[in-house]
Amino acid sequence: MDDTFDLLIRGGRAVTPGGVGDADVGVRSGRIAALGDLAGAKALETLDASGLLVLPGVIDSQVHFREPGLEHKEDLATGTAAAVLGGVTAVFEMPNTRPPTIDAAALDDKLDRARGRAWCDVAFFVGASPENVDALGELERRPGCAGVKVFMGSSTGSLLVEDDETLERVLRSGHRRVAVHAEDEPRLRERHGIAADRHDPAAHPDWRDVETAVRATRRLLALARRTRRPVHVLHVTTAGEAALLAEHKDVASMEVTPQHLTFAAPECYERLGTLAQMNPPIRSAEHREALWRAVATGLVDVVGSDHAPHTLEEKARPYPDSPSGMPGVQTMLPLMLDHVAAGRLTIERLVDLLCAGPARVYGAATKGRLAAGFDADIALVDPGARRTITNDAIASRCGWTPFDGMEVRGWPVATIVRGRVVMRDGELLGEPSGRPVAFLP
Repeated sequence: MDDTFDLLIRGGRAVTPGGVGDADVGVRSGRIAALGDLAGAKALETLDASGLLVLPGVIDSQVHFREPGLEHKEDLATGTAAAVLGGVTAVFEMPNTRPPTIDAAALDDKLDRARGRAWCDVAFFVGASPENVDALGELERRPGCAGVKVFMGSSTGSLLVEDDETLERVLRSGHRRVAVHAEDEPRLRERHGIAADRHDPAAHPDWRDVETAVRATRRLLALARRTRRPVHVLHVTTAGEAALLAEHKDVASMEVTPQHLTFAAPECYERLGTLAQMNPPIRSAEHREALWRAVATGLVDVVGSDHAPHTLEEKARPYPDSPSGMPGVQTMLPLMLDHVAAGRLTIERLVDLLCAGPARVYGAATKGRLAAGFDADIALVDPGARRTITNDAIASRCGWTPFDGMEVRGWPVATIVRGRVVMRDGELLGEPSGRPVAFLP
């Protein structure tokens, strides 16, 4: 039997389920075949990882790539290019496109669009709406489906499930974990005048206040317990939500974003204006510190980027007519590596949050860890590299980042998707060959 590896990564410090240590990684047929001291092994291709960390490829489980219908902001090709430049090897894309992803035809259309254009592996959420509730259990089982996404707060078109009766029907249709944007729509409508009267993006966290998030999360958790359906609360922003989720870990997992861990109001609005505007909002340092405590105690399951690009022209509209959202898939790993360098979390915790956590929460079958038999999805990282994030380096079609000018320590220097080197030293290599992510039944 030929024991030659297709790819051999030599001399790096690998972050495995067993800890951090010197280890070579041997890859065969797109999977990790061996880890450890592989001195003397033969390979068709060898990468020298001396001085580098060898991480599992990052899974960004919340991105909005805007295709179809809004390709002037982003598309599957530009979004996945940005992903692999940032060490991301798989993305789970959200359903609020035009048309929204609410049926099998729309899901299959996205899978067709990704074929031959996606640089990393992909999966797509199906959006819950009052019209498709009864079909969700079947839709979530289709190949390439990441699961069901619920918008409890304002979103696109019919992708809004604001009442408890409909939300309970959604939770009773199917069995996979449901991803939820938890903001209370009735309270948002009641308080919209705060934004309309002030015309200042600093009003955003006052309009979409703490109670808006806490109230929706409380409603969701009560229904999750009643229906015994696991839920995943996206982009948590408040101390109150974290406290609630700590009491409901048997039915709920929790995501935070790099921007909510990095920025704080009011400074970000004073400096960035509408570029800092997103839903739910960037809040005060008090809430940011509560999120870091949730990271430190193990409460947070996942860090996702909530990559949601808009053009600079769109973001320049007067608030509140300016759209909410910011790009982030390319900068998520560098930002979190910088937080590691600053001592806010360990590299092992980073891997749990960005790699193993998303795979565990959504049931991605062979993703998220450096272990024999898993997909050879790998990010090589220079932990000591100092780089400045710039708009010019952003591959997303929108062409900007709210972190422009920020120096970070730690940088992805190579990205490997199922054994293929697709990025090295900031350059894309070969042709796009992303595939649909496979999920446990």
